[in-house]
Amino acid sequence: MWPLRRETEYGVPSCDLQLRSYSIPNLEFFCDFALRAAYYLNLPAFGPVPLPKITERWTVPKSHFIFKKSQENFERITRRRLIQIRDGHPETVQVWLAFLQKHAYYGIGMKANMWEYSSLDTGKQMDSELPSMQKSIDEKMELLGQSKVLGTVEKVKELLESERFKHTA
Repeated sequence: MWPLRRETEYGVPSCDLQLRSYSIPNLEFFCDFALRAAYYLNLPAFGPVPLPKITERWTVPKSHFIFKKSQENFERITRRRLIQIRDGHPETVQVWLAFLQKHAYYGIGMKANMWEYSSLDTGKQMDSELPSMQKSIDEKMELLGQSKVLGTVEKVKELLESERFKHTA
């Protein structure tokens, strides 16, 4: 039975989850689990879309270098599936990804790309917050030491003229 699905209102993508595995049954099982979890979090999920498989091949000698003619071939095929979340609130998508990561199935790799949309006034908001952050930025910039005048020569002269140094020499 296929998992239930939610309908989208605008169709704006908010997350792409790519699942990878060497085993098809594990991958299909976890895709089904992810779609059901998205349904119960009221996230419109689309997929799983099969992506092109990645095939890696190696040829190695079976024995020592003298027996180069007897070689062995190895092949590893990585299967991939894509699940896309559309019109999802960023916090809900993060909860969904955290849930999937917590209950991850063995042999499954996950990679997520998230998009978060904000208002067009982001630049104005950042400009208004700048004076409050300027003080903390200045404190951290003082610690960098690029603009400091190094008093190395004066320090050496002080050490040479100090009483403590004269008594040790």
